[in-house]
Amino acid sequence: MKIAITGKGGVGKSTISSALALLLTEKGNKVLAIDADPDANLAAALGMPREMQDKIIPISKQTELIEERTGAKVNQYGQMFKLNPEVSDISDTYATLYRGISLLVLGAIRRGGGGCACPENVLLRALVRDLILHKDETLLLDMEAGIEHLGRATAGGVDIMLVVVEPGQMSIECARKIFELSGEIGLLRVYVVGNKIKEQDDREFIKKALPDAKILGFISFREEFRKADRPGVSILDALTEGSLEEFNQILTEISKITSKN
Repeated sequence: MKIAITGKGGVGKSTISSALALLLTEKGNKVLAIDADPDANLAAALGMPREMQDKIIPISKQTELIEERTGAKVNQYGQMFKLNPEVSDISDTYATLYRGISLLVLGAIRRGGGGCACPENVLLRALVRDLILHKDETLLLDMEAGIEHLGRATAGGVDIMLVVVEPGQMSIECARKIFELSGEIGLLRVYVVGNKIKEQDDREFIKKALPDAKILGFISFREEFRKADRPGVSILDALTEGSLEEFNQILTEISKITSKN
C-alpha cells in the first residue's frame, strides 16, 4: 500500500500521516514513513523524543551521500552527474526506527533558478521513485503543499493520494490546484480528507467548494490534538475514542480502495 498525503501548509498533514502510520503499524503492517515536507514535522507528530529528532539529518543535507551517488559536488554548477543514482539501500541505512515505524526525512527539493537539475534533486527524485515503485513496505509519504515529489514515472505506483483540506478558502484553492496537477501526471486516485471540523457547516462548506471531489472522511477539531503537540507525545497517545474512530474509518476506506487496485 502506497499512500501520499498533501495539502496546504498547516492543515494537519503530519497529524493525519502520523495517526495513519501508527494505526497501520498496530495492525501489523511494516510501515516506512517518508517526511517529504520541508517543515519536517512528522517525527514530532509520531511522538519521537527531541534528542532523537535532533540526530536526524535530512537526505537533502547528506552531502557525502549525494556526491558519492551522483558523482557531482553539491552547490557547484556546470557539472555532469548521474541521472539514475543508486538509491535502493538508502531507506534501510538512513531511516530512523521509532515505535515500529521506519522514518526517512527527505528535506527540501530546491526550486527555481537554483535548480531542478541539481545533484540533491536528482537523488531525492530517484529515491522517491524507488520507494514508490520497488519497496514492499507499506509506504506513507507526507508531502509538501503540492505534488513536487511525484511525476509521471511514479504516479502509477501511488495507490491513493489524500488531499487534506480545512474549511477555509486558501485550503480549498490549494486543493483545486493539486487536483489539476494530479490529473496532468495521471494520478487519478485522489481523495479529500476534511480536517479541523467543528460543526456540520464546515463539512457542507468543503462539499460545496469541492463538488467533484471524492471525500474519504472528516476529522473533528478536538482539544486533544493541542495536547498531542508536546515533546514525546504522539497523536495516538492523546486520542480519545471518538477521534480514534474517525481515523480508523478513514483507514478502512483506504483499505477498501487500495484492495481494488
